Amino acid sequence: MSTSRRDLMRWQFELSWALFEYHLERLVPEDFLWEPGPLCWTLHQAPDGTWEPDFAETEPDPVPVPTIAWVSWHIGWWWSVTIDHAQGRPPRDRTEIAWPGEGKPTIDWLRGLRTEWLAVLDALTDTDLDATAPFPWQNDPEHTVAHMLAWVNSELMKNATEIGQLRLLRTASGNAAQPG
Repeated sequence: MSTSRRDLMRWQFELSWALFEYHLERLVPEDFLWEPGPLCWTLHQAPDGTWEPDFAETEPDPVPVPTIAWVSWHIGWWWSVTIDHAQGRPPRDRTEIAWPGEGKPTIDWLRGLRTEWLAVLDALTDTDLDATAPFPWQNDPEHTVAHMLAWVNSELMKNATEIGQLRLLRTASGNAAQPG
């Protein structure tokens, strides 16, 4: 039996999502802003109640350890902009991507992005997959929409792993509430 490229990419995405969902289901609000060390990137609440991420245009050395809040904002940023590109909308600027806050609001936001992404995937044809990717390579003709889908899957898997590891470290360090 033959599997289409789109179906293969969707399968890989669903696998990555299932592994991510394992951690999303177990996150508690206190996990999000926990800092595992002295050099961290996180989010800070502005006077108007919005959240602002630590960010640098060039990667610092040493690279700060991100908090779950920062990684979840990062996922929302790259995924929102990728969806904008895939749907032919003007992409939002990084500063326009609002992090909803600790716990359920962010988990619901990420699940909503998954729903939007599945609609994008389901609408793609083989011809679409062969088109030049609008993002993240800025219309480099060597990278196709199929490459963009593979990048999303890889980026999601990497970020899911980071969130999972941070969650496990917080629990193992004794900083998380113990079941009881």
